[in-house]
Amino acid sequence: MSNPQELRYSKEHEWLSAVEDGVATIGITEHAANALGDVVFVQLPDVGSAVTAGETCGELESTKSVSDLYAPVTGEVTETNEDVVNDPSLVNSAPFEGGWLFKVRVAEEPADLLSADEYTTFSAG
Repeated sequence: MSNPQELRYSKEHEWLSAVEDGVATIGITEHAANALGDVVFVQLPDVGSAVTAGETCGELESTKSVSDLYAPVTGEVTETNEDVVNDPSLVNSAPFEGGWLFKVRVAEEPADLLSADEYTTFSAG
């Protein structure tokens, strides 16, 4: 399993793209997707809603369990991935590409986001 070097990661297993024009893309990691099993339902935050770093903002339901989705940053949701809502299996098949979950206009980033190498070490532990 390789974690893209250009992304940053939360200890709740979300990834965050670099901020472009104030907006970052968020998804879950391959590690989290594999741990969940086959994702069958995705509940994402509403566009325009505020999310707070470290707090729940949605759910992912798999054949094994229901897991909370956490916001890795604080900000306002600007877009959700309707492709994932319509085909939740994208979270498993392409967690870093087509399986992204939502975009946030970032107001604040926590200091504890991990680099790819730090996350790889953390998730292996």
